Amino acid sequence: MATIRHSLQRDVFEPSEERLIGVLYVTKPGKKKKTSFLCATINKEKPVYATIHQVKKTDKDVYKKKFSWPLRELQVVDGSDENKDTAELDLTFDRVYKWVANSTPDKHTFIQVLWKLCCRYLPKQKPQFINIPASLIEENATLMENGDITTSAFDTVEAALEDDGDYRALSEKEQLDLERLMEQCDSAVSNAEAFAEQLSRDLSVLDGANIHSMMASEAQVEALMDMINSAYTEAEKIENRLDSYDEILQHVKDSIEKMADKNTSIEQTNANNSKLLEELDKLISMLDLPQQYQQVLLDADLNKTGNLPQVKEAASALQTVISAPIPIHLLQLQAVQDQKKKFEKLKSRFSQIVSRHLNNLFIHLGNDPGETLSLHAEQLTLPRHGSIHSELQPYTPLMHWVRALDHRAYQHLNKTYASSISKLYERDIRLFFEEARQRISGGRRLRGSGSSQDIASMAGVAGKLTSQIKHGAQTLGTRTATAALLGVDRDQWGSELDMQERQKFDEIFERVLSELQPVCLAEQEFCISFFNLNAAGSEKAPSSVATTPGSSGSEESSGSAATSSGGGPTGTPGPGQGRLVNKEVRSMMGSLFTTLEQHLSSFINTYDRADSYCCLYIYVRLSEHVLTAEDTGSFLSTTFGSCLVQAKRNFDRFMNSQIQSIIECRVAKKKCGIIPFITNFEEFAQTAENVFKKSERRVDLDKWYARLMAAMFEHIPRVAGEHQRTPPEVIKMENYHVLHQLMFQLKLPGMDTQRKEAKQRYQEALNAYVTQYFGRPLEKLNLFFEGVSAKVAGGVKESEVGYQLAFSKQELRKVIKEYPGKEVKRGLDQLYRKVEKHLSEEGNLLQVVWRAMQEEFIRQYKLIEDLIHRCYPGAMVNLEFSIDDILNYFSDIAQSH
Repeated sequence: MATIRHSLQRDVFEPSEERLIGVLYVTKPGKKKKTSFLCATINKEKPVYATIHQVKKTDKDVYKKKFSWPLRELQVVDGSDENKDTAELDLTFDRVYKWVANSTPDKHTFIQVLWKLCCRYLPKQKPQFINIPASLIEENATLMENGDITTSAFDTVEAALEDDGDYRALSEKEQLDLERLMEQCDSAVSNAEAFAEQLSRDLSVLDGANIHSMMASEAQVEALMDMINSAYTEAEKIENRLDSYDEILQHVKDSIEKMADKNTSIEQTNANNSKLLEELDKLISMLDLPQQYQQVLLDADLNKTGNLPQVKEAASALQTVISAPIPIHLLQLQAVQDQKKKFEKLKSRFSQIVSRHLNNLFIHLGNDPGETLSLHAEQLTLPRHGSIHSELQPYTPLMHWVRALDHRAYQHLNKTYASSISKLYERDIRLFFEEARQRISGGRRLRGSGSSQDIASMAGVAGKLTSQIKHGAQTLGTRTATAALLGVDRDQWGSELDMQERQKFDEIFERVLSELQPVCLAEQEFCISFFNLNAAGSEKAPSSVATTPGSSGSEESSGSAATSSGGGPTGTPGPGQGRLVNKEVRSMMGSLFTTLEQHLSSFINTYDRADSYCCLYIYVRLSEHVLTAEDTGSFLSTTFGSCLVQAKRNFDRFMNSQIQSIIECRVAKKKCGIIPFITNFEEFAQTAENVFKKSERRVDLDKWYARLMAAMFEHIPRVAGEHQRTPPEVIKMENYHVLHQLMFQLKLPGMDTQRKEAKQRYQEALNAYVTQYFGRPLEKLNLFFEGVSAKVAGGVKESEVGYQLAFSKQELRKVIKEYPGKEVKRGLDQLYRKVEKHLSEEGNLLQVVWRAMQEEFIRQYKLIEDLIHRCYPGAMVNLEFSIDDILNYFSDIAQSH
């Protein structure tokens, strides 16, 4: 192996400057004659990388590389079995290569070589070593004693891997000098020791010569030191002269700095005087109110509309001087304080004039009848009060002035406006809802209207839903007794509204909501603009007056309410301002529309009691207006939201009452037929689909559909079990069939699972009824062939059954003679009468059941015929009637009835 190793290194790897690390003699499994060598090498140049080669010997005894793989492409080293000595070795590169080594020790040595190479050059991308003894791949494990070849090979690996020291070749000049030196000595090659001694003697001679040369140059060094000393002396003289010059310059500098300080002081004095004059001019300009403005404010006459522009301009100028940002230290000046007192008196005087005029104007407008509700108009309309807004609009700047400078007067005007105008809205809303009721019911008294609950709800406080919830709980009992419930026969329903009246209610209710929205939003926009409810937070009241609760905010912080107003000054919102502004707007609107929520809740409760289905229309319409509202923080949106909560409770209560009626449903009729909640479900679903069509609340209805279906599926078997005269299978079959047909016709979305379940339950009930009541008309024949089947199952051949005494051909003929065609038809006729007695006309399943019984009879007939042909071949034994006869029997019986 050493000879082969040397040959491979010399002939194969030396030309490519590679160093052979490990060699393994291998053959392919099953091909012992084709041998090759696996060689692990590293290159001699840096960077160093390892390669695995497969080398083969050609026919001309020349070694040649067949395959080469970089070590980094090695994925798996498989030793076949770690507990058993085997020479098989698998290496995985792009695919698996299988070899058989010359011996197991050689394989282990080569695996150690691969392990050492991977640890040195692939520390992080090491391949997998599997099915290999652990001692081989441990770095500090003791080498197994495998002979001289193994030890020498492993030593070669260590030596090759550790030979990483830096080597530096001689340069050409160094090589020439070394050759010249060796030529001068005859014994340089033959006697190396003599050559080394001669080199040492020559080195000593050279060192002595160097020392003598250094001693000879000492005089020159001393002369150089003298020159350096003289130069140092001259440098000191120059430095002394420069110091004297520096003192003279320092004196000049001090004189110039004194002159600069005097000039700076003069300039600073001039600058201070200029700034003082500028501040005084600024202060005077801020506190200067022209005399003509003062006279206008003192003699202001707001009854003359021509004077209004001048009054606005003068009021704005007064607000500017009062709100002027004067520094705190200047407020201590007596002149400033006197001017401030003068402006405060003028402000108080003008504020009284404005407050008196606006207060009288609010009271006058509140007493104005304005537009009235037309009882004969084509459409229901709520009167607008745009004329009031138009009349007050010119006074908007003055109201803003009062809000900014006189908080107490502003609060008084705010309350006066709310109390005066609220009377108009209270009257209009009351007449509006009365007209709405008149248009829906046409003057007839509705169920539940005028009751104590209705009166109590009208006398309640707006926004308090507690009383409404109690009222709903109280009316639940009366509703369930008379309302259109699924589990109650229609004959027992109360006086519900018909479909036309419901459609009319839906239209009028939508009209009511649509009319309320523009009126409330117009009033809200006017209030925000007129009373400046979106004033900036930086705007504060004077020191003698507390800041208004709603004076902080901005157009942005006031939410969409301020956006809808389309006007008003903007400012930077502060933390929490949006909530305060919205609260102030809603408080103002609540003072104006004190009875709106009462009337709307009473209107909803009235028709919810009059017709249980009205809660569906109310819920959908209110949801549409709440979900599509652009101004979610407005008073109207809040009011609609409160009513929507009540409507949702009414809707859930209505659906729960439907489920409760299903649970409590009892059928007292002689023949059960279709259960009431199945019959009533069609009208219920059609009404609900018509109401919730394209509604955002469709999901709520679908959830209740699922609960209703679950209740029906649960209680149909209960009703079937409780009825004593109709078979349970008939009740379940007919009701599941009708329920499936209803869901198929209505095409309710998301009810595919329930529809399939209804069909499955119907089919199961049909099969159970046919099995139970049809039975086996050919009873003795069936018993006979049951015995035949038992014999065959016990091991008797089918052809030998006829030789059994109890099942002979004679016995078979006797049984067949008992079932002539007339007897079979008579039995079927009796069965038809029984089925007709069981089934109801509403179910319409008589022909379906009769057809199912026909198929069952034919199935039994075919089974008997098949057993006759198989067990009694050639006996010429047949039933006295055929399948065509059976079909004729069933057809004749059905037609005769």
